[in-house]
Amino acid sequence: MTIKPLADRVLLKSFEAEETTKSGLILAASAQEKPEMSEVVAVGPGTDENPMTVKEGDKVIISKYSGTEVKLDGVEYTITSVKDILAVVE
Repeated sequence: MTIKPLADRVLLKSFEAEETTKSGLILAASAQEKPEMSEVVAVGPGTDENPMTVKEGDKVIISKYSGTEVKLDGVEYTITSVKDILAVVE
């Protein structure tokens, strides 16, 4: 089964949350923040108001609490509007 975003929506897969701090402390699952950097898995066709500005494979930074979380085949994805993407990481 696959997910195909509609209109100006983008399907994102988040990178794993940091489990340790830079100094080596292990973080409990409840203390880990939602990652803000994701990889674009699929894109919709875009709209006149919100044209598609990213493509599959792009690494992007999104608004912290944006989108709808979806789980498919044990993998967690986020579906969000292209306008919630803040930057492309190169």
